[in-house]
Amino acid sequence: MGQLVLERLTEVDKRIVVALQRDGRASWRAIADRIGAPVSTVSRRGQQLLADGLVRVAALPALDADGPHAQFLVRINCSPGSHVAVAEELVRNPSVRFCTIVTGSYDIIAEVVVRGTATRYPQLMLDLQPIDGVERWRSDLIMHVYKVSYDWGRQLYADLLSDQPVATETDSDETCDPDHLDDVDRQILDVLRHDGRESFQRVGEVVGLNESSVRRRFDRMKEHRCVDVVTLVQSAALGMEAETFLSVTVAPARMEAVARELARYPFVRYLAATLDQNSLLCEVITTSVDELYSFVTDSLAHLDGVLGWSANMELLFLKRGFIETPWWRAQLQSPSADGDEA
Repeated sequence: MGQLVLERLTEVDKRIVVALQRDGRASWRAIADRIGAPVSTVSRRGQQLLADGLVRVAALPALDADGPHAQFLVRINCSPGSHVAVAEELVRNPSVRFCTIVTGSYDIIAEVVVRGTATRYPQLMLDLQPIDGVERWRSDLIMHVYKVSYDWGRQLYADLLSDQPVATETDSDETCDPDHLDDVDRQILDVLRHDGRESFQRVGEVVGLNESSVRRRFDRMKEHRCVDVVTLVQSAALGMEAETFLSVTVAPARMEAVARELARYPFVRYLAATLDQNSLLCEVITTSVDELYSFVTDSLAHLDGVLGWSANMELLFLKRGFIETPWWRAQLQSPSADGDEA
């Protein structure tokens, strides 16, 4: 991980990370005010976190910005020893939104986004399924996404996020439309995809606008929910030991009620309804396996309508929100590395 290794992260480092989860473009001064630390310390430590690849901030067009789309959950079995190579090939495909290597009955879980209607998915499969090493490919349509959250750090640092509601996909009826963005807007987002904290002045120099024009355009895109600012960080950076995908089988009449209840938990960072077997796909990040066990036995098992579940623990996250994580290769090379990102 470079100069900053996970074992040497300070309490200030962790609080900076959580503040960046809250707002990846917040100024160092705003973060310093929020966490109660000197601006000089926050600026120095924050820039080091970014430079060492422990944290990455990116600004991306919202899914709706490119028009209609369909999302598919893909579960893959690989030939022995080929799962890393298969995952790396999936990461290169721009239609893959996330990709993780897991334990259990599958080797890889990924999400594939198809532009247009679901009927175009077979064309995309022709490019992906022949990847050398793929032995079994199971696809499931994601019918509805209830929650995508990058602020799971609130469970450890609730004081930093107490003024921010738990993020969900359905917080507002406002959705982006392709007509909301012009070519210049997309040029701005292309710059911010590589560095979501790039200054508006520097972005303006790249796209040929002044700083105030870039700022106005970015604020308008945020207002119309056309931009997602994503902060990627290894879960181990905040002491989170267990990242797990749960496929929860639910009685059909209780699907919405169970989804609303699960979405309330801060450590549930992703929640979606899939077409097969009346299932909810639930991604959970917990501080330990013991906490995961408590959630499953004390909460999930007692929810009215839950019929059962299967689980896959995440071992290595290679891509999240269309962005390749900057640390996964180092994790494979370092025997002391543990935990993935969220």
